[in-house]
Amino acid sequence: MSGSSPFKMRLVHLDLKGAPPKVSYLAEVFPLFHALGANGLLIEYEDMFPYEGHLRLLRAQHAYSPSEIKEILHLATVNELEVVPLVQTFGHMEFVLKHEALAHLREVAFFPNTLNPHEAESLALVGAMIDQVMELHPGARWLHVGCDEVYYLGEGEASRQWLQQEQNTKARLCLSHVKAVASHVLARHPTTKPLVWDDMLRDIPEDQLSASGVPQLVEPMLWDYTADLDVHSKALLMEKYRKCGFRQLWAASAFKGATGVSQALTPIEHHLRNHRQWLQVAAHGPADTLQGIVLTGWQRYDHFSVLCELLPVGIPSLAVCLQSLLQGGFSEDVKARVENFLGIPSLEITGFPSEGAASFPGSDILALVTQVGLHLRSSVDEMLHRNSLLGRWSALAGELEAALRRVFYPDAVEEWLEENVQPSLQQLQQLLQDLGEAAGPGPPLASPGPDTGQDP
Repeated sequence: MSGSSPFKMRLVHLDLKGAPPKVSYLAEVFPLFHALGANGLLIEYEDMFPYEGHLRLLRAQHAYSPSEIKEILHLATVNELEVVPLVQTFGHMEFVLKHEALAHLREVAFFPNTLNPHEAESLALVGAMIDQVMELHPGARWLHVGCDEVYYLGEGEASRQWLQQEQNTKARLCLSHVKAVASHVLARHPTTKPLVWDDMLRDIPEDQLSASGVPQLVEPMLWDYTADLDVHSKALLMEKYRKCGFRQLWAASAFKGATGVSQALTPIEHHLRNHRQWLQVAAHGPADTLQGIVLTGWQRYDHFSVLCELLPVGIPSLAVCLQSLLQGGFSEDVKARVENFLGIPSLEITGFPSEGAASFPGSDILALVTQVGLHLRSSVDEMLHRNSLLGRWSALAGELEAALRRVFYPDAVEEWLEENVQPSLQQLQQLLQDLGEAAGPGPPLASPGPDTGQDP
């Protein structure tokens, strides 16, 4: 089936730090992932993992239970999807370091995103997180330990003092922590290979990378989500990494969540172009240079950011991208296959999805979100004089809330509606209220939409 694809591993990324799907929805979409050509999952649990003991405070309100984790892994196995768990261990540690009990382990006291690599307690903390995750993922061939976007590294007081010593650099500081984390993984879980995002490694000179010992311990994942990815520079970077001693490399593309911090609808054309470029990158290197590719689907840019495209909204893009990787490019035949898989009469590649019928899991959410994204704000602006407008949009908001609650937990539903629907409906209701008061007595106004249980 994957004879024409240069990527033998094709992992779909589940970013659970925002709008994590219920297990019942995962049971619906895993068969589709498999049918479309995926053979693995990169699961970024963040605060959805059921941490225990002194780490229990990391759990989100609706964190999966241990039995739900086992069910997810079972569903993945049934659908021939190999699971690679992801645990952040350096940057993007907001979900850990936001807690007062752990705030003393921040690199910079004011920012909860980066771990202080000088504290022995820091390594003990991420080691404990890794061990708890691995306990529920026995036999995992890979563990992703993050290590991307380690902002403010070197700016903490301990780092400033350390950097004053001769030959100490930020690159050396970064590599020493990556090495310590990877060494912990390999010591405690010797059959599991650590993966890392590559951005903190890109600018480190070859000799420093080679001398660090890191290339013997980890496999870097080169990520680039742009539509105009520079194929030549990626080929050079891959060559550099191989010269440094990295035995296996990975690629990371994006099928959603990479075109705007509050993006609601997925621009398929952008993501298709990104995957076409990655196919060119793979063709430039020796066969099997890239172990596989992860199709990332970001749900927030970071722990404190707003939600971007919901998973069901991004599925047409995922289908196009997976099938293009599988077939070695995009064609009318690939388009027809995607339409058949998703039950979409005519797939829109440019612009945003049409509002026609589809039959994939969550397609009702896509249809309703498309209406909100394309028409709610504009119709409020253009049709404020029509009293029927509020009732129509309130009904649609109620329908969308019901669809969302089938897939997502209540807090994610409330957050998305408050970000994308409630402001316009409240604006409309207030204006109609004002108009009604100016015009005199009349019939009562409709409700502004679903009751989120929170104040406006």
